[in-house]
This record gives sequence, C-alpha cells and structure tokens, in this order.
Amino acid sequence: MRVLGLILAGGKSDRLWPLTKVRASAAVPVFGKYRAIDFTLSNMVNSGIRKVGILTQYNPRSLMDHLGSGKEWDLDRKSGGLFILQPYVGPNREVWYRGTADAIFQNMTILRRGEEDHVLIGSGDHIYKMIYRDLFSYHLKKGADITLLVKELDETYNLSEYGIVQLDDDMRVVEIEEKPAHPKGNIAFLGVYFMNKELLKELLYATVPQGKYDLLLDIVIPNLDRLKVYAYRFDGYWRNVKKGIKEYYRINMDILRKEVRDELFYRNGKVYTKLKDLPPPKFTTTAVVENSLIADGSIVSGTVRNSIIFRNVRIKVGAIVENSIIMESTVVEEGAVLRNVILDKNCIVREGRVIEGDIELPVFEKRAVL
Repeated sequence: MRVLGLILAGGKSDRLWPLTKVRASAAVPVFGKYRAIDFTLSNMVNSGIRKVGILTQYNPRSLMDHLGSGKEWDLDRKSGGLFILQPYVGPNREVWYRGTADAIFQNMTILRRGEEDHVLIGSGDHIYKMIYRDLFSYHLKKGADITLLVKELDETYNLSEYGIVQLDDDMRVVEIEEKPAHPKGNIAFLGVYFMNKELLKELLYATVPQGKYDLLLDIVIPNLDRLKVYAYRFDGYWRNVKKGIKEYYRINMDILRKEVRDELFYRNGKVYTKLKDLPPPKFTTTAVVENSLIADGSIVSGTVRNSIIFRNVRIKVGAIVENSIIMESTVVEEGAVLRNVILDKNCIVREGRVIEGDIELPVFEKRAVL
C-alpha cells in the first residue's frame, strides 16, 4: 500500500501563549530536545510512509528550521520526501488557509501528482507513539471509506475539549459531537484520518468551493450516513500539547514516569529529531539531581528535582530548580530558586532571584531576563 502522509501543523494556539509567540504549536519543545511534531512525523516514517506534506501557516520559521530538508527522518530523497506546504499568493486564490479542509484543498497538487492510493492525515500537536500498519489493514478489512483513530479517555482529560464519537457494535461511527458541553461518552477522535486519496479529492471538490472549510465538521460529520466511517481504537499514551499550558506541563512531567518513557522512546521505532553536536550533560561535585531529565550540553552545579532541563542549560552552584521546565540555553545563576515555572529558550535568571508558581504556572517568554 502506498500512503501519502499529511500533517496539520499550522496551529497558533493562544492557550500556549507565550510559548507560541515565536513558533507554531507543532514546534513547541518537549522532553529536553524534541519538538511536538517529531512524534507524528516519526510515526509516519516508522510506518513506511516515504512522502509527507507539512501544512504550515502561523509563524512557521521555527518549524521549518527544525525540519530542514527532512534528513533526520530520512525524507531528503529523490522519490517522495518532505514537502512544506505554506499558504501562497496565486492569481485565483486566497492567501490564508481557512480551515483544515481548505489547507489540503489549496495544496491539491500534492494529491494529484503522487502515485499513492491512500492518505493518512495527522496533527503535529499530538504526543503518542504508533505504527499505523495495523490501522491500514483494519481499514481494508472493514471496507471502510474513512477510518478515524479513537481512544477512550479517562478523568485526566476534559472531554468537552474533544470530538466525542458514538459507535455501533461493529465500530462504525454513527455520531460525532465536536467539543460537547455534556459529552454522551468518553471515546474521543484523536485527529487521525485514513482514506482513499481519490475519495478525499472528491470530498474536497464537493465541499470547499461551497464555503465549507473544516475536514471534520464539514466533510466527515455530514457524510456519516452516506460513507462507511469506522473507528480504530488506540490504547496507548496520547496527549495534545495544544490544550494549554497546564497540559503542556503535564506532558513534559509525564516523561519522568518510566512507563510513559518506555512507551514513547523504546517501542515502535525511534523518535527522530534535529540533531546538535553537543557533549553529554555534565554534573559537577556540587550537583544534586533527583528524578529529572537533563539534556545534552547542560552543566549542573546546583540542585535539580522533578524537572525537565533542555539542551545547553547552566544551573550554577547554589541554584535550586524544582518541578520546572527549563528550555535550551537558559542560565540559572548562583543562589536562584525556581519552583513550578516554565522558562522558554535563552532566559537568564539572575543571582539570588526566587520565582515560585502554584496552580497557575508562571511562563516566561524567550530571552527573558529575570
């Protein structure tokens, strides 16, 4: 089966502000040295997909710098490869994408020119690990027109923020409520679509020129009676960084749990990311580190507990960092104390400064001097 991968990565996400002030939500850093998009992109590559289009829009510079030519994902190739699909000005078209369906419609060329017979559409904001081949087989076995990835969510998710699906006994989707105030169930659509490419083209041509621009709301939901839309159940770890600062913090702290770390990094292939030539982290004789992730190039002389320390960070002697996320190239000077805070890249925390958060996590933007 030849599959084209499309990743929706143009989101702004005001709920992640100020982390999205200089980058799209798919480019938000996670787990010390990764970006959110690394997971969906690696899932596609690990599943044998060799042609992937990245649909960008909001503030794409950081994302494009991270992806480069696609070399890290083995997508710098003559046949297939990585395609950055940005809005552009043409003689007969709008500039900005008006929704997920419109974004794909405005890049119809990638659908027309390829030899792939199916399309997998995912989101660059989602953190999970999956080989899609079983989903492909399930789709064919069911004779489905569209297969949606779903998961039963527990009490740690706010169900009113997700698309809640109703299924019959054969796993056919009979109803989808998008972000319902009073959800009828707890099975949520995870933003992954799989379908025949020609069907996708037909649906886009029938819908987008009519002023309907959303893939789920304007194409899938109105056609539930006409098309065979099936659900494929996913039982692994899955979270969406786009849901806000608290969710972003939760996701990063989840990696300190062994079972989450094992699932995301030691099963179903590697997670690829942009590499940097940095030495292993260094711990001086005054360093105290407990239950934390320390990335390459960092030097720790102070105390770090229950925290995520990104690449090339300096934690100087006498400094204390607890329950915090400290991003790349930040310096925490002597005697400074950070508890329950998030610092973006290239920040400086001056000597002796104390910053403590609680339920509301303080988030400091890139290059802040505190």
